[in-house]
Amino acid sequence: MADYDYDIGIIGGGAAGLTVASGAAQLGARTLLVEKEPALGGDCLHYGCVPSKTLIRSAHVYHDMKHAERYGLPPVDLPPVDFSRVARRIREVIAVIQKHDSEERFCRLGAKVAFGTVFFKNDHTVDLDGRAISARTWVVATGSSAAVPPIPGLRESGYITNREIFSLKTLPGKMIVLGAGPIGIEMAQAFNRLGTAVTVVDRADQILGKEDPDMAEAVQAVMASEGVAFHLGAAVEKVSGAGGKKTVTVKPGTGLTLDLSADAVLVAMGRSVNVKDLWLDAAGVEYEPTGITVDARLRTSQKHIFAAGDVSGGYQFTHAAGYEGGIVLSNAVFRLPRKVDYTWLPWCTYTDPELASIGLNERAARDAGIDYSVWTETFGDNDRGLAEGQADGRIKLILDKKEKPLGVQILGPRAGDLIAEWVAALNGGVKLSTLASAIHPYPTLGEISKRVTGSVFSPKIFSERVQKGLKFFFNLKGRACTPEVCEDERLKSEV
Repeated sequence: MADYDYDIGIIGGGAAGLTVASGAAQLGARTLLVEKEPALGGDCLHYGCVPSKTLIRSAHVYHDMKHAERYGLPPVDLPPVDFSRVARRIREVIAVIQKHDSEERFCRLGAKVAFGTVFFKNDHTVDLDGRAISARTWVVATGSSAAVPPIPGLRESGYITNREIFSLKTLPGKMIVLGAGPIGIEMAQAFNRLGTAVTVVDRADQILGKEDPDMAEAVQAVMASEGVAFHLGAAVEKVSGAGGKKTVTVKPGTGLTLDLSADAVLVAMGRSVNVKDLWLDAAGVEYEPTGITVDARLRTSQKHIFAAGDVSGGYQFTHAAGYEGGIVLSNAVFRLPRKVDYTWLPWCTYTDPELASIGLNERAARDAGIDYSVWTETFGDNDRGLAEGQADGRIKLILDKKEKPLGVQILGPRAGDLIAEWVAALNGGVKLSTLASAIHPYPTLGEISKRVTGSVFSPKIFSERVQKGLKFFFNLKGRACTPEVCEDERLKSEV
């Protein structure tokens, strides 16, 4: 048997890599974790989930302060936002979380952490800054980066991505966001709320293209009401200018070009997998521009080399990467043939209101040729939503013809938290009747899930057939009041 330096080597210190490294080390495997950046945590901690949600929260508070009168409070005359202070708060939050993802912590767990540039020399050996290091098993978890399209003049004029936007020195007066996916839409609303005039441009006719049109349009309507401008179905022809002033030339479906000016251009047009400098060919690992080719066990074309997280070209969510890290751990260390199952993978776009999903939406069910029904409840009928001034949005429950859940979408306040009940229920095979009969505290936003499941059973329970049966067996006397009787009683009382 060959003698290797490590039992397992992980390339990439993001969610997937950290999951594998932590688990493998604690299970007794000699573990190496390699990261090219100066700190662990990956894109999520430094340029993604954590800074974006921190920024979104600051923007949400500022937005509520500007609209204090909606809550019966006196109006507030607010000064402009000093973005350097927002950026400092973002760094402070990152620093707190960074302690959990520190080199010292992983060393205590038993994993060796190395920082530097790495590439494969063969299927068991890598070059780490000039040193040859071998491992019996390798895991590639190098993530993804913002994709920058070849738009004429874009690179010359200057742009920002998610790597730069959270450390801006000042708040841009105007910003153009190229891309209407989750990153672009979240940042568009947040910066608009902080005081930037934001315009969103996308070639598609709908924002959040993977979501149902009615839910995406509701998000867009809220953002438009707050001042965000949209140019959808528009191609970006070129970018010109330099320094603080830039011009983006777009061509809408009308065929007439339009020049948009801004102080900053945010590129949020998808992601590119980080494989360029890994020399995967030397290891015999097959890959495509969309990601490394893996099987259901996340093994590459070399069965002792795994790929997890964004780099495998699948779901680009931190929680998906963590889940995949667990799959790799089962296969690589426990040697159990565990396969991925994304049936009930949830996701959320953190706009206000939030849009959370699990399972199939209408678009996906229709594309799959599934016969389905839709059940909805609105936050306008939710007492807590009304009390908090957050009545926008609704829940959609998608059922198949046997009335089994296919998926759930929630557009509303704290939707990312509310979807957790459905994560537990759907993964646990909980019956709809159980959800409908469960006791929820009042008043809470979570009651909307009980109401939508209850609405599935109400037509059956309170049907005319059931009424006739109860009347026959128990001699029930029927209605005590009708609208006509009520009206007659009202008129008599007035007389």
